[in-house]
Amino acid sequence: MTVSIGRRELLAALGGAAVAWPLAARAQQASGAARIGVLSPLSASETTSAPFEAFRKALRDLGYIEGKSINFIYRWADGNHERLAEFAADLASSKVDVIFSAPGTPTAIAARNATTGIPIVFAGAGDVVGTRLVESLARPAGNATGLVNESQDLAGKQLELLIEAVPTVSQVGVFWRPSNPSYKNLLSRFDAVVRATGVKVVLIDVERRADLEPAFETIKKSRIDGLLVQADDLFINEGTRIIELAAAYRVPAIYRLAYQATAGGLMAYGPNIPDMYRRAAFYVHKILKGAKPGELPVEQPTRIELVINLKTAKALGLDVPPTLLARADEVIE
Repeated sequence: MTVSIGRRELLAALGGAAVAWPLAARAQQASGAARIGVLSPLSASETTSAPFEAFRKALRDLGYIEGKSINFIYRWADGNHERLAEFAADLASSKVDVIFSAPGTPTAIAARNATTGIPIVFAGAGDVVGTRLVESLARPAGNATGLVNESQDLAGKQLELLIEAVPTVSQVGVFWRPSNPSYKNLLSRFDAVVRATGVKVVLIDVERRADLEPAFETIKKSRIDGLLVQADDLFINEGTRIIELAAAYRVPAIYRLAYQATAGGLMAYGPNIPDMYRRAAFYVHKILKGAKPGELPVEQPTRIELVINLKTAKALGLDVPPTLLARADEVIE
């Protein structure tokens, strides 16, 4: 089920919750400024990235002034999942009003494991129902809600687009992180495309940065001629390195985030991440006004974008079909 909440609906409901979320309300009244704990598996350099800036700007547009009516308490795990639990517990003990968890399912799980009282707004999570972060998309029921990246549905489409761009591909490797619970039964997401095309899909384990170069050696030795990169926070943190290795090993790859194609990847297909973070700000706003997170439906992305980098295609000796280029939201020449 897909549940989408637009800006109009969110704003229309402001102040309409029958029962306020008590911890958020009391903390905000006591301090005079809302305190937003930001929990992220990424590095501190992401503070000024387009997604996090979109999140802050949306709150500014809603009337919040940083340092006066709102403060951000950042905790960056820098790719270390073990630190997520530590930082989540730190934010919970600090009694922030809301925890903004982004991106990834493990990040949201760490926040939820640290507190059942403080509201959590996640962005860019995967299988939130399967991992029991929420009871359902329509009615989360607990203290967490937010936006998912629709990863289960997008993987098959990514494979389909890569095959369309590179018709000669016969084996596609899929970078995945075994410790990420969102990737359960990952291979089954490609079944329909595999049946239709006969292309073989091979999962390639990448758990840490040190695994990246050996993974590309595996691609070379196994004669894998295409690559699909999942949206795990490791692959976001190491996006530049992956793009460099894909170029060095001459592997056509499709990514999840638009900026990865802009940065030199061949293709990207996935939700508009700044837009997702912008919409997350409305969830934070509603909760600060008294709404219960368990009654705010989880939203799936409404904007899915295809970006193709023709410079990279040329460097790889690829001739991208005009029919595919015509469907792209952005073509980098």
